[in-house]
Amino acid sequence: MNRRVLVVIVCALVLSACASYLVYRAVKTRAAVGNAVPTVEVVVAARDLAVGTLIRDADLKMAVWYGAPPRGAALKPDAFRNRGVVSPIYEDELVTESRLAPSGSGGGLAATIPPGMRACAVRVNEVVGVAGFVVPGMRVDVLITGLPPGGNPVDGPRVRTLLQNIQVLSAGVNFQKDREGKPEQAQVVNLLVAPAQAEILSLASNETHIQLVLRNPMDTQVVALPGTILSTLFGGVRTPEPVPSTRAESAPAPVPPAAPAAAEPAAPGVYNIEVSNGSVHTKTGFSRPGGEQ
Repeated sequence: MNRRVLVVIVCALVLSACASYLVYRAVKTRAAVGNAVPTVEVVVAARDLAVGTLIRDADLKMAVWYGAPPRGAALKPDAFRNRGVVSPIYEDELVTESRLAPSGSGGGLAATIPPGMRACAVRVNEVVGVAGFVVPGMRVDVLITGLPPGGNPVDGPRVRTLLQNIQVLSAGVNFQKDREGKPEQAQVVNLLVAPAQAEILSLASNETHIQLVLRNPMDTQVVALPGTILSTLFGGVRTPEPVPSTRAESAPAPVPPAAPAAAEPAAPGVYNIEVSNGSVHTKTGFSRPGGEQ
């Protein structure tokens, strides 16, 4: 082979190898630049944080977050210190503003109450509390049982759905004192209600028997229910109560006394005169006007 041709071939191979290497480096550099994801350190939970927990320094830590941090995240722990937890936060989970109570509201149950709402405590037992299945976050209906004011005792007590689709804030055991001053356990459920509903629920808990009914959290429909009377459970029919008339009933007209019957004229008086003359007897009758005797 000609030496000149060999040199040309070697130079071409070297140049092509260099060009390929340069193209490979350029593509790799561009790909690395395109795939680079910015990182930032955000505040996450150092342990499981229950509802009502007041956050301290030991409850938070920093972790690397790839990409832009989500809305409500903090880059420093100072932003979340001394804030109450309103939604459960688990270890290594991102802490955001929506999971915490406003600054200055503190911790505990009060921090979980939204503005304009109230937490009303209801004392229940295992039956009323749906055998322990009433837990925070569940939805319940409140039923009351009792004899309505002015109701007919013959019909018996009545049950009525008082409130529907009420959220349970907390459920637990409190220690209260009985009549003798001894401590006893009492199951208490705190319900999230409006101020007007709190008044209704407070009156009902003092004057009637309360029953909680568990419902599906996805079922938010409120149904109008008439209530049930004890007499209807045994097939009885409630007799309607008489409704007083709004207008005065007129008294019956007095019956006029019957006119005395006209006295019939007395029959004229009749006189009979009998005359005996020996064996001959003669009888004569005559009358006088006016029936005088």
